[in-house]
Amino acid sequence: MMLYGIHMAGRNILILYGSQTGTAEDTAHRIGREAKRRHFTCRVQPLDSYSVVNLINEPLVVFVCATTGQGDPPDNMKTFWRFIFRRNLPQNALCRMDYAVLGLGDSSYPKFNFIAKKLHKRLLQLGASPVLSAALGDDQHDLGADAAIDPWLKDLWDKVLSLYPLPFGLNIISDDVMLPPAFSLRFVEGEAAASTHEISPRERESEAAAPTELNPFLAPLLSNQRLTADDHFQDVRLIEFDTTGSGIEFSPGDVVMIQPQNSPKHVEQFCSLLRLDPDRRFVLEPREPDAPPPAHLPQPCTVRQLVADYLDICCVPRRSFFELLSHFSPDEQEREKLKEFSSASGQEELYAYCNRPRRTTLEVLFDFPQTTGSIPHDYLLELVPRVRPRAFSIASSMKAQPNRLQILMAVVQYKTRLREVRRGLCSTWLASLCPGEHRVPLWVKKGSMKFPCEADVPLVMVGPGTGVSPFRAAIQERVAHGAAGNCLFFGCRGQSKDFYFQEEWAGLVKGGFLALFTAFSRDQEEKIYVQQRIRENGRLLWDLISGKRGSFYIAGNAKSMPAQVTDAMKSVFQTEGGMSLPEAEAYLSQLEKSRRFQSETWS
Repeated sequence: MMLYGIHMAGRNILILYGSQTGTAEDTAHRIGREAKRRHFTCRVQPLDSYSVVNLINEPLVVFVCATTGQGDPPDNMKTFWRFIFRRNLPQNALCRMDYAVLGLGDSSYPKFNFIAKKLHKRLLQLGASPVLSAALGDDQHDLGADAAIDPWLKDLWDKVLSLYPLPFGLNIISDDVMLPPAFSLRFVEGEAAASTHEISPRERESEAAAPTELNPFLAPLLSNQRLTADDHFQDVRLIEFDTTGSGIEFSPGDVVMIQPQNSPKHVEQFCSLLRLDPDRRFVLEPREPDAPPPAHLPQPCTVRQLVADYLDICCVPRRSFFELLSHFSPDEQEREKLKEFSSASGQEELYAYCNRPRRTTLEVLFDFPQTTGSIPHDYLLELVPRVRPRAFSIASSMKAQPNRLQILMAVVQYKTRLREVRRGLCSTWLASLCPGEHRVPLWVKKGSMKFPCEADVPLVMVGPGTGVSPFRAAIQERVAHGAAGNCLFFGCRGQSKDFYFQEEWAGLVKGGFLALFTAFSRDQEEKIYVQQRIRENGRLLWDLISGKRGSFYIAGNAKSMPAQVTDAMKSVFQTEGGMSLPEAEAYLSQLEKSRRFQSETWS
């Protein structure tokens, strides 16, 4: 297999990423910085913003791809994914391209790094030449994905530099040398600030045919109701939005994306630490011609807007944050500690300091005061990632409730060894909003879970806790069409504490639309879970799935419930269907292939 080297093209490298939570994006930019230190002309882009037909002209490409859900590509590479698997692409289409694939995944999911593996294989089919084998980063490793990334990157640069040697007289730029920022923050005053028109979210909303991430709909908040008992340890909310005039349409199984904001308290603290005037306006000016400013930011923008809406100052910072921060420190002790945290050998200590207690970016900045006071403003967007939208399963049906959209949301709050309680950014923000006084930026995207259109197909749904959300939407939709044959297994801690939609389910059971099986784990001495109820009702389930060709669904926390529920179903196939264990596993696999078994889990 021939690898094309420097004689084929200049020292150009393209780094394309598919990222859902920002980790793949962060890793792609890390590779980009390392490429620049080796004097490559480098571009870093999301896959769907790159014109994929130009791949035939690229000499060297590194793909950094996350795997989401049940083996799905991230949102910002779905268009690329459809294109690269077109059957009419010539088998030698990419014969001039050298490539490498870096995958990011979680080995607790069945389709671990599915996207990276499949992409690597497809690029080979199209004639591209791998520089080295694909790397498979694993979130479950004690050191996270870096355990695979660090040695892979060392091998990558060894191979790449053998193909594309350093220009004569140049050496690799040392890690001690700070690379220039991608953007400049140019503060504008007086007439200059007033003359540049800032596009508001409301104007973006009116310009868009349908709400998107760049053009969200500002939905009025109609209700914000706590469903759990006041003395229950967890605060779970049913939140309702008005979507009148938005153009939003959704089906059961779809998700709503919500763009959260940082709290005013944290915004003020951040601005104070970095000596920023929150009311000053600025424009972003790219340092490189192929690096446009972020589309999510208006031009000009106030510092307050930047920090409140864009910079994720309450996220747990990544290793790259400490690497960049170390360059700004005038204090030798702080600088050495930051360098240690950013080094490969210091990852265990970084994990103990940052990841295990879930220390936020803002808290880290408080811990390094000399460094924080010296951060150049031009590096802010490279230092702190942007606030990512959060996805929620839609818990209501358009057919049953037109112009309304509901979510069932647990307010994230937990303790670590740090004094201050850890709080989820989006859930805390949403829980604090008052109905009638706030609008929330949101848009809808297709979910991975699909429900049959036929009213006579029975559904078996297992949704403990907030996992019941997509099933409430499906049941409402089916009931609106007069469909019975809905079987729901719901589990929670206590009937009086967190039995969501109890009265609603009771009404549907009475009307003959729903068969409901509950498992209240803490209401008796021996804990009872949904998998036990499945085994107890095996004959009914076997009749619904095998006899009546029904579909089976699971939604909820990915920790242990999904595996225990599937084990219970395999047990039912054995006891009621007379199957051996291998036959039961094969039957479940066949149900999955035909989309009659679907699961949507999250960690």
